[in-house]
Amino acid sequence: MSGNATAQARRMLLSGEIVSPAYEGWWPNEDGTYKLFFGYMNSNWEQQFDIPVGPENYFNVVDEAELDDLSKDAYDAATADMGQPTHFYPRRNPFLFTIDVPADFAKKEVVWTLKSQNKVTRAYGSLYADYRIDPQVISTEVGGAFGSLDDRLRSNIAPELEVRGDSYRTVRVGEPLQLSVYANDPDDFPARSNRPPPSTPEQIYRPPSSIVASSGPGLRFSWSVYRGPETAATFQPTQMKTYTDTRVYANSPWSPPFTIPEPPAGNIWNSMVTFEKPGEYVLRGIASDGSIFTYRNINVTVTP
Repeated sequence: MSGNATAQARRMLLSGEIVSPAYEGWWPNEDGTYKLFFGYMNSNWEQQFDIPVGPENYFNVVDEAELDDLSKDAYDAATADMGQPTHFYPRRNPFLFTIDVPADFAKKEVVWTLKSQNKVTRAYGSLYADYRIDPQVISTEVGGAFGSLDDRLRSNIAPELEVRGDSYRTVRVGEPLQLSVYANDPDDFPARSNRPPPSTPEQIYRPPSSIVASSGPGLRFSWSVYRGPETAATFQPTQMKTYTDTRVYANSPWSPPFTIPEPPAGNIWNSMVTFEKPGEYVLRGIASDGSIFTYRNINVTVTP
């Protein structure tokens, strides 16, 4: 096997690897507080994880460097839950949730600890100047607008997203739950592209030309499972992936030859979900213009 083939094989491990938390950066809020962005990297291409909030998935707010020692168990139920996911999809899931910290946060750290495959990893959220971001940085990191560096992305406005109905629902196992949302891109930027998708085998299977996988611009919406076993939830219609699966025909905006579908009539996305197991679930609706995102959650109690 050639060196290139070996490297490619190592990058395509389907299972057995870990999921690591990621601190994406921060920006100032208008009221003087700060918003910290977190995501994660699941190094597997197929294996997913369910890690409940607890000793293997928790947050702390500590002084600088207090949790640099990964062997230190700092689980505290009082601060463990800061809105992080408990279901972890494959690959890169950036800018997935935010945590606001006060104006006097100074040099403290918001630390996310995850344990998977018996390995502990941590992400350290701080206000270091090097971590300051803006909407253009987010777009660049997710390969938005085909990887554009257009300065107008710095003032890009996130999509509007409204979930129709209650944000807390109860449904029985096997009973379809209707979901309806309204989404809109108020600045229509970056504008939907008429660039034709790759069509020939040479184009579709061409090796990546950039470090960050890119996707086309245009308003889109999709549901995902944020908390709870994803395998127990079935959406109709099938939802496009919200993580960077770059394999061909992978039903992902980052996957050739995927084309961003046109918004439905009235910009209202209707779908339904059916659960196979009782329990507590959080569904996350994600509206994106390809460069920046808006999230809304629905909490679902599934009874037998």
